[in-house]
Amino acid sequence: MPHSHPRQRSKAKTSLLPSVRVDTDLRRQVEKVMAKDESLSNFIEASVRAEIQERQAHRAFLQRGLRSKAQAELTGVYYGVDEVMRRMDDLLAKAQAKEGKG
Repeated sequence: MPHSHPRQRSKAKTSLLPSVRVDTDLRRQVEKVMAKDESLSNFIEASVRAEIQERQAHRAFLQRGLRSKAQAELTGVYYGVDEVMRRMDDLLAKAQAKEGKG
């Protein structure tokens, strides 16, 4: 099955990312992990997109944590680690039971 291009084709204008000089070892490592029919440009684009998603998820995680902290300070309701872990274990057990893995 051919490697699908990570970018959706659209009529939007495109632009270039700046070229980046890397040491030879890094270039070899990239080439070792690239798919057989993948171009270096496709690999770099996919990597940039994945890093953007990772950073957005990290930012959202931090924002949720700060909102939670503010809510706890406002209400005075805090949860200890034991209760949080118990709740997470319960959620995991329910999810596993739902999938028939419990």
